[in-house]
Amino acid sequence: MRTSQLRKYAKLLARVGLNVKKGQSVFIAACLDQPEFVTMTVEECYKAGASEVYVEWTHQPADKLSSQYRTLESLSELKPWAKAKWEYKAEKYACRLWIESEDPDGMNGVDQEKMSKARQALYPQIKPFRKALENRHQWCIAAVPGKAWAKKVFPHLSERRAVEEMWKVILLTARADGKNPIAAWKEHNADLDARCAYLNGLGLKYLEYKSSNGTDFTVELMPESIFAGGKEKTLQGRIFNPNIPTEEVFTSPKAGAAEGIVYSSKPLSYMGELIEDFSLRFENGSVVEVKAKKGEELLKKMVSMDEGAARLGECALIPYNSPINESGVLFYNTLFDENASCHFALGHGFNECLKGFEKLTDEECKAKGINDSMIHVDFMIGTKDMSIVGIKENGERVQIFKDGNWAF
Repeated sequence: MRTSQLRKYAKLLARVGLNVKKGQSVFIAACLDQPEFVTMTVEECYKAGASEVYVEWTHQPADKLSSQYRTLESLSELKPWAKAKWEYKAEKYACRLWIESEDPDGMNGVDQEKMSKARQALYPQIKPFRKALENRHQWCIAAVPGKAWAKKVFPHLSERRAVEEMWKVILLTARADGKNPIAAWKEHNADLDARCAYLNGLGLKYLEYKSSNGTDFTVELMPESIFAGGKEKTLQGRIFNPNIPTEEVFTSPKAGAAEGIVYSSKPLSYMGELIEDFSLRFENGSVVEVKAKKGEELLKKMVSMDEGAARLGECALIPYNSPINESGVLFYNTLFDENASCHFALGHGFNECLKGFEKLTDEECKAKGINDSMIHVDFMIGTKDMSIVGIKENGERVQIFKDGNWAF
């Protein structure tokens, strides 16, 4: 891949993903797969005005060893040095960039029961810092090719060729393969803004999903629900793009108000393992039955992480003819696969999907229907024939999606 194009991608992450402002602190989390690109991104953050940029390197094989050899008690403790880092990030409202490249199968064989218990124990220790940062800092998730990930996606190619192909599809789907990625994102954000404005003008009470694979599902929205997508804004007014790529227009539904069954349309990578060919049945807003051809026990653990893990936190609308889906590539990575077609998320909802949320406390948002959970896990449901109908308070029906794509 040409260095000049990678430089444009790095600049996109710094200037559009994070939108780093003068004097800001930046933390970049990355694996050891593409250190040259990470170095480019560090430089672009400094050029954008960052006062300090720190890279937090990770290595999946080492993480797997930690999960095997450390005790549950050790894994469950927020170490003093880790707590100090969280405190610093919260104090500075630090920008945070995650550059993903992990092997989708890289954690196969670990004790998922042990890891789930450790996450449950860590969550209340970390939650205060996450809440302090929520809607007050810029953040972004993007990706680069890892060798094992690339071979998973392109098993018929040599390792070198697979990495090259991964670079091509990552830049293509991230709208970073042209002469001016920043201009491309300005246009893309404008399109998503227009779709949000239309949906927010309808005053919808329900969304009804149907497809030939068996999905037959209805979810209720809150009176104050709003649709969002593309760029977001902090409470300080700073614009950023949290996901590169993204194709979604999304909202948070009313917690505890969903009925029916949904079938997955793509595998879900969770905790370093794949869950495939699964369905979830909801009653009174919560999952009451899960089935999966692969990873069923892991799926059951996921929906039982806490009370909110069995409820929906997000409904996302993505056309079936999205660039990611049209690439023909199954990424085995939620950042990409969730933007290939419509998806739901189990767990934590978004306060910012409530009109006037900035004037409400977390408890008030929760009382209105925003779901609370330690998890937020997206899973794909979109199909070529999916129909989504919006239903207004008076019963009027509006076609939102037809044959898997926008109906407006």
